[in-house]
Amino acid sequence: MIKPVLAGFLAAAAVIGAGMLAGALTHAHGHDYPEARSYAVSDDAMGDVEAALARAGENGKRVIVVMGANWCHDSRALAGWLASERIGALVDDRYELVFVNIGMPQSGDGHNLHIARRFGVDDLPGTPNLLVLSADGALLNRDTATTWRNAASREEDAIYDELAALARKAI
Repeated sequence: MIKPVLAGFLAAAAVIGAGMLAGALTHAHGHDYPEARSYAVSDDAMGDVEAALARAGENGKRVIVVMGANWCHDSRALAGWLASERIGALVDDRYELVFVNIGMPQSGDGHNLHIARRFGVDDLPGTPNLLVLSADGALLNRDTATTWRNAASREEDAIYDELAALARKAI
């Protein structure tokens, strides 16, 4: 008698546990933004930025330098938005795009922070950061460069509108 009761209890616990696990997985990955893991470690991140500036000068474009990390959901979301059909078309048309892996600067484990400093951004309070540069290296979004830590909760229209305005901004 105890064995059938125990077996029934274990079966019910397994069903409930599986349901809870499925719910947790859906919640963890059920978001309203695209994701991409674009923050590869580069042997010469500054060289990547310099090459993008050179291409921008040749093509009459601006440069977007996204400083983030693959561990960060906001960084992955921003990379995903930049690769989405609508925003990606704007980026392809008006910008040269560079992703720079910066590790985890808020914990003291930052990488490539000298790149932000070169363009006048001395403090990166978190990830991601989005620097928009003219082809000659002038930072065009000093007031918003470090405000992208909520990229996962931003609306597509807001991201598009900001990047479109920065593409038109007078130098």
